[in-house]
Amino acid sequence: MPPPVWRSYCWRSARRCSGFLIGEDGLTLDCEGLRLRNGSFELTADFSVPQGASVAVMGPSGGGKSSLLAGLAGFLPAVAGRVCLNGAPLDGVPPGDRPMTLLFQEHNLFPHLTVAQNAGLGLRPDLKLSSEDKARRDAALDEVGLSGLGARYPSDLSGGQRSRAALARALLRDRPLLMLDEPFAALGPALRADMLDLVARIRAEQGATLLMVTHHPADARRIAPLTIFVDEGRAHAPVETEVLLADPPPALKRYLGEV
Repeated sequence: MPPPVWRSYCWRSARRCSGFLIGEDGLTLDCEGLRLRNGSFELTADFSVPQGASVAVMGPSGGGKSSLLAGLAGFLPAVAGRVCLNGAPLDGVPPGDRPMTLLFQEHNLFPHLTVAQNAGLGLRPDLKLSSEDKARRDAALDEVGLSGLGARYPSDLSGGQRSRAALARALLRDRPLLMLDEPFAALGPALRADMLDLVARIRAEQGATLLMVTHHPADARRIAPLTIFVDEGRAHAPVETEVLLADPPPALKRYLGEV
């Protein structure tokens, strides 16, 4: 069966993305003695994520989940330690040159661009799309349930629709490391499950490594065999999701309301 028309093969065919050599099964991510600072808040991380893994990032609000993703993406500089992808350090590499996509909580749709234009940015920042690019963009919007809404502006959409438009753009970028920060908080249970399944399917097709922040253990169980627990400024090493949730440490029990 041929791949979906909207998929991009840029990093698979060239085998490089922004100068980084990429394998067939995504990226190995290493945080080596990493320390991030955001104002008075500090986060430490020292762990590895295997190639092609799907990893949930869970923990209480304010614990450092978003800071972790921002640090990996280069928006929050490290004050100590480093981030490596496939063994290559990212020291000094700006966010735009890192072979990863980060979907923020705020989604960051441009209000002066239509839904189709916002999604098209995932293919070309200058929006000079070929007919093939447009077909891939439209197929992506259809995948997230926004078929026929491409001419609308973000202000014309519900919160859930805006989150799905941002997801379409993120998936169209087809980077080997995909990071999602609570991408489905505005969705109801049925649509949330559909979008989780979509992310899982596209991640597998692209061979990407996934980090997804969520407050819902059911989300982790559905698509993430591994979970990183983040609490009080520390990102713990990933462990098997089912093992972690079956016998959670005290801090996770408090977070889950089991004590």
